[in-house]
Amino acid sequence: MMDLSQLQSTLASKSYEKIADICDEVMLQVASRGIAFQEEWPYAIHLLGHIYVNDLNSARFLWKSIPQRIKESRPELVAAWKIGQCLWNRDYAGVYGAIRGFGWSPEVIGLVTTFSENYTKKMFQLLTSAYSTITVADVAHFVGMSEDDATNYALQQGWTLDSSSQMLTVRKPKITTEQKLDPSKLQRLTEFVFHLEH
Repeated sequence: MMDLSQLQSTLASKSYEKIADICDEVMLQVASRGIAFQEEWPYAIHLLGHIYVNDLNSARFLWKSIPQRIKESRPELVAAWKIGQCLWNRDYAGVYGAIRGFGWSPEVIGLVTTFSENYTKKMFQLLTSAYSTITVADVAHFVGMSEDDATNYALQQGWTLDSSSQMLTVRKPKITTEQKLDPSKLQRLTEFVFHLEH
């Protein structure tokens, strides 16, 4: 008998970053007791747990270890793997297509939705650090949105739009390097500089 109560409470509390570790641990415990678990194992959740924390190597290993008959009988598992494949191949738009291209079950919809939101934020941060200007079409491609939605999202982040050229100007985050001056550090620095000079 498998105890998936910890997994269920983790899903309920939306602590999605813990899912892969919990699944790995329970799977090892069950396997070490020689219990056959393949038919009822929550493979899609397990796979999505690895994808959520961007552990694509573990996701690939898990996928390869799943029996073919289970892959063929669980479309949600195949849909989860499609997200992993797109991430692996750096097919940014494909990630969003894979997410939107399947009607996720109530058990995983929160996990997939949160992953999608986090992925969009991550992609937007990458664009912010990599570009000073970028076309609306490119932003839409990288964040998996329509051009209108991508423009609105960028404008909400403080970017500006040149509507004639359809170019967005990136607003770089302000880097604050305000530090409190510790008097003891200042004293040590003064002594060090005094030593160097004399």
